Amino acid sequence: MAFTTIISAQELAQIAGNENVRVFDCRFSLKDPEGGLKAYQAGHIAGAQRADMDTQLSSAMTETSGRHPIPEAEVLAEQLRAWGVSKETQVIAYDDMFGAFASRLWWLLRWLGHENVAVLDGGLKTWQAAGMDLVTEQASYAAGDFQAAVNDAWVMDVESVETQLAAGEITLVDARPADRFTGKDQETDPVPGHVPGAQNLPFGGNLGSDGKFQSADALNQRFSAVIPQGDVTQLVNMCGSGVTACHNLLAQKIAGYQPARLFIGSWSQWIRDPKRAVVTDV
Repeated sequence: MAFTTIISAQELAQIAGNENVRVFDCRFSLKDPEGGLKAYQAGHIAGAQRADMDTQLSSAMTETSGRHPIPEAEVLAEQLRAWGVSKETQVIAYDDMFGAFASRLWWLLRWLGHENVAVLDGGLKTWQAAGMDLVTEQASYAAGDFQAAVNDAWVMDVESVETQLAAGEITLVDARPADRFTGKDQETDPVPGHVPGAQNLPFGGNLGSDGKFQSADALNQRFSAVIPQGDVTQLVNMCGSGVTACHNLLAQKIAGYQPARLFIGSWSQWIRDPKRAVVTDV
């Protein structure tokens, strides 16, 4: 059975030791760049490898990019091969933020044409709550034969967003928390606020009170307000730097929608040019 959206802790426990399964620890902290690595070293799911947001799941920032540009396709493909990923590999990603960062690896693999990738539903907290152990041993595997088949149409650059937004051709949905979107949070983003015309659907709204993704029906209802008649051709997802927007993209997949586009530079790129308009609601 292939997992293409989410996987439960119990399901992961059943397959984690299989030869054709690769598990990745995607824990990350924007305020502590070394925090994810430290957490991994302190304890992780057996067999899991570390996937670093800043150095492996992103390319280096430039003067005009957002905070987490996507890696070059072949660079990431080479990294996946080094991690032991092949075309038939079942990939599982997890973090300790209910999928906020693991969903980035989920999206990147799908962007490269790999369907068999899922996020641990509820994250590491659910794993531990189910009585599963953590280990400190680091795993390594023989190189895989992964080959990329890039879905370029899934990505939008900032110039296209500006042009198509002004023309009313796209619906822009921002996954950041409401206080960042409105500008009430004056500390997290260098420039508070949001893109004019954007709508706010914080990624946390995809989750139930238990920290797991809501049902497909509930998620369908959540996104139907911005995806009229289920047509995602005009939908573009964004967030702070193209990371938590992937959580909304995963939720949309669970809800049964076809893939929508990602504004990879997101807010952190939009505000690099002071000529771009900014809206605050405070």
